[in-house]
Parts: sequence; structure tokens; C-alpha cells
Amino acid sequence: MAQRAMREREARLGRPRGAVGTAPHAVVLVLPGGGPGGRRGATAAAAAVPLARRLARAARDEPLVAHVVRYRSAATDTAPSESPPEDPAEALAHDAEWAVGEAVRRYGDVPVCLAGADIGGRAALRAAGHEAVSSVIALGPMLEDDGDPVRQLLGRHVLIVHGTDDARCDPELSFRFAERAKKVNADVCRFEVHTAGHGLRQHSFEVAALAQDFVLGTLCGRDLCRPLTDALAAPPPLGLRMPLAAGFGRTLRS
Repeated sequence: MAQRAMREREARLGRPRGAVGTAPHAVVLVLPGGGPGGRRGATAAAAAVPLARRLARAARDEPLVAHVVRYRSAATDTAPSESPPEDPAEALAHDAEWAVGEAVRRYGDVPVCLAGADIGGRAALRAAGHEAVSSVIALGPMLEDDGDPVRQLLGRHVLIVHGTDDARCDPELSFRFAERAKKVNADVCRFEVHTAGHGLRQHSFEVAALAQDFVLGTLCGRDLCRPLTDALAAPPPLGLRMPLAAGFGRTLRS
């Protein structure tokens, strides 16, 4: 039973989607919100599957594979004398770093995009320092008051998307984070989804379309859409408060 519990605590990659059975040229690792273990974690992992599936399918002829990262489960047999548990955000960042390393082990020297939501978005931003990471997507990231580092984002393309009515993850924190990140890395942009709350559910199609275009541009060599190129080129605050238009993506690509 003890050995089984240890296996459950290990991080792992969910089943591959996309270029299965071939040697992929790029990998997307989707980091769920909700944190490790428990019913909420399982629900968040299931909610991340549609994005992984969409990104893998969108690549079409480009051999791209996507995985949902399964975080380490919360330990249930820790003795009182053992050291206190890790900070959840730090633990998830470690899991994300492990996932990048595992992707490189499986697929070789391929570019990786980390795409996370909620606390998974924070983990994606923190784990971006791995040399294999080319781009990062953070959807409604759960950040702290100016306490998250930004220098690991140097040389990466970064997309942050946040709902203006998010009552759980303060959108102003992601704006201030993007401001700091833009000072060390010009390839940072941030989109605001007006009237959207946490989870961006009312505009899930538009958010997924934007993430899809970003992944295809940063991993597969396709041209970025005009809103992304404009946001990346615009100086702050314009490129960090770019509105995501309703209906975005319906006429970009079939």
C-alpha cells in the first residue's frame, strides 16, 4: 500500500494527443488549475483536456503532441515529524519543470509551450526558465502581489489572458506582472476579456482560438494573427491591456 501511495504522488503526463506514433516537432504541456489531488484537481484536469485536444488538432500537418500534466497527489501518510509540505505554487512549478524534462526525454530536443490556467498559469510562468520552453500561455493566472519572478521569461514568447471581472485571481496582479516582464522581455503580451470572470467560460471559444494561434505561431512557424502581432509590438500599457474581441477566431482559420 505504501508503494502504491508513492506512485500516486508522482507527477505524470496524461495521454498524448495529436502526433501520436510519430516523432513530434513540438510539444504543448497543459497545466490545469485547481492544484494537486482531490476532486477539484481531477475536475480541473478534465477541464484542461479540450484545450489540449484543440491545440493538437489545430497543428494538422505539423507533428505536434499535447499532454495534460497530472500533478503529484497530496500526500496522506506524512508523519508529523516530517518537514512541512511545499508551497502549492512552488510544488506545481516543480511538477511543470519535471514535465518539460520528461517531454524532452521522450521526444528529444523539441520546443515546448507551457499553457496553464489559474494556479497552473502561475506554474507555467515560473517553470519557463527550462531551456526547452519556447513559449508560455497563462490564462487567469493566480499571482501574488509583485512576488513572482520574471527573469526566467527572457527569450520566451508570453501570452497572458485575464477576465476583467475575475473575482478570484485579481487581473491587476497579472497586469503588473506583465509590466515587469515586458521590461526584461519584449515578447510579452496580455489580453483582457471584458466582463469575463474566473475561468473565462463565457468567452472560451475566443480564448481557445487565441491560444491556438499563439501556439501555431510560436511552435510551428505560422504567422501570428494581427491582434497578437499588434499586442507584442505595442508599448505598455497598450500591448498589456489588449481587448479580446467577441467572436475572435471564427474567421481566422477553418
